[in-house]
Amino acid sequence: MNNRKPKKNPGGQRSGKQRPSEGPKREGQQRGGQQRGGQRPFNKRPVKPANSEPKKADDGSMRLNRFIAHAGICSRREADTFITAGSVEVNGKVVSEMGYKVMPGDIVKFDGRLLTPEKMEYVLLNKPKNFLTTTEDDKGRKTVMDLVSNASKSRLLPVGRLDRTTTGLLLFTNDGEMAAKLTHPRYAVRKIYHVVLDRALKVSDLQQIEKGVELEDGSISVDAISYIAGATKREVGLEIHSGRNRIVRRIFEHLGYEVSKLDRVMFAGLTKKDLPRGQWRALDAKEVSFLKMIGKRS
Repeated sequence: MNNRKPKKNPGGQRSGKQRPSEGPKREGQQRGGQQRGGQRPFNKRPVKPANSEPKKADDGSMRLNRFIAHAGICSRREADTFITAGSVEVNGKVVSEMGYKVMPGDIVKFDGRLLTPEKMEYVLLNKPKNFLTTTEDDKGRKTVMDLVSNASKSRLLPVGRLDRTTTGLLLFTNDGEMAAKLTHPRYAVRKIYHVVLDRALKVSDLQQIEKGVELEDGSISVDAISYIAGATKREVGLEIHSGRNRIVRRIFEHLGYEVSKLDRVMFAGLTKKDLPRGQWRALDAKEVSFLKMIGKRS
């Protein structure tokens, strides 16, 4: 039995060939990429210096244009115009300064009328037929305001309008800024309608609507149009973002059709799910947040 120990070379390594993967190691280098001390290297994020300036406490102030918008008067942009024109007083003095901040307890008047910021409320109605979209009617006809009279103590106004015979989704709010945004062409708010015609829509006419039609007040194009699945070709779904007066009816009338029924089934991402005809419901926080993001996404 051979008990002799293997010979060592002068460098202190065992005799034999060096593994191909093992090159000569530099001072301080370990196998596996470890540093001296047996710890693996890792990237540390630079430590940010502590902010020596304390955060400013919320003093409850609000920009004057926002205060006016929250009072349900108009949008912030429109409020800037009124402020510049000298229509707004704060604590008895006319304020025309852009960016002026109202403090808690300040008395704000618009054209002599005292303003009080309201809680912003949003109510969705599934409008039935034969109700006018107006706040009042001198002929005593039924209006949409009759349907939402008990929805809020605040003065809610309809966002846009639906014709008397048109049914479907109609939003109400006291948020003047939101109402202005949802009706402004810049934001291209999506609306989807279920259209029932007096006769079957020809494929050629459907294709013409897809391409766009020329009306007396200019050309108009839709975002999408298709036949309703499982129904006759009298029924189509139409998606459009234009808010021009009676635009859906006028598109079909231009091609010789009469709209028998028109129902708005989607408005700004809101749908009629679980909302019977003639009933209303308040929007939940998620829906309100979605509406507020519309301007930011555009």
